[in-house]
Amino acid sequence: MYSEKALSLLIEHFQELVSLDNLAIDSIVTKVDLIKLRKKEFLLEEGQVSRHMRFIVEGSLHVYHIDEKGKEHTTQLGIENWWINDLYSYLSQQPSKMFIQANEDTTVLQISKSNLELLYKEVPAISEFWRLKMQNAYVNLQERTFEHARFDAYSKYRAFVGQYPNIEQRFPQYMIASYLGITVEYLSYLRKKHLTDLS
Repeated sequence: MYSEKALSLLIEHFQELVSLDNLAIDSIVTKVDLIKLRKKEFLLEEGQVSRHMRFIVEGSLHVYHIDEKGKEHTTQLGIENWWINDLYSYLSQQPSKMFIQANEDTTVLQISKSNLELLYKEVPAISEFWRLKMQNAYVNLQERTFEHARFDAYSKYRAFVGQYPNIEQRFPQYMIASYLGITVEYLSYLRKKHLTDLS
């Protein structure tokens, strides 16, 4: 994908929440880097410090950590027009405990922490954009925590496919199952049950 098209997608994404004039757009464009990843390539690995905010232009990524028994736990899935990161590492500048890996060939636009700080001063609308995004992220985190504590697996699965109708076909079953906190076998059962309930 050409960088001009990628940049236009990012600008359109910003403009869903805030207004940007041509001067602001020019300032943003000079502070963004285009990254291309092959399938299975890492955007971030455990032990590295996350120093960028990352916008998915094309493709998909997943975020996971590995527990002391060597089991992989998916904590985030990301597709086009989503931001993906280890926010704890980014905000604290501590080494990440996460891996961010491309699930497909993927194109990402990233803004370094230092460049984003400059943008906050040069383009105040970007500061407003991130205030709104962080609020939404916190609300979504609260909702997911509530769902995991209160709802059964089938309710969680139905909420997942209802909220993200196009995402399930993009990722392997084991990633979806890990994200939902269930086994692959149980995910298969829930899928069949859901399809039966819809028919």
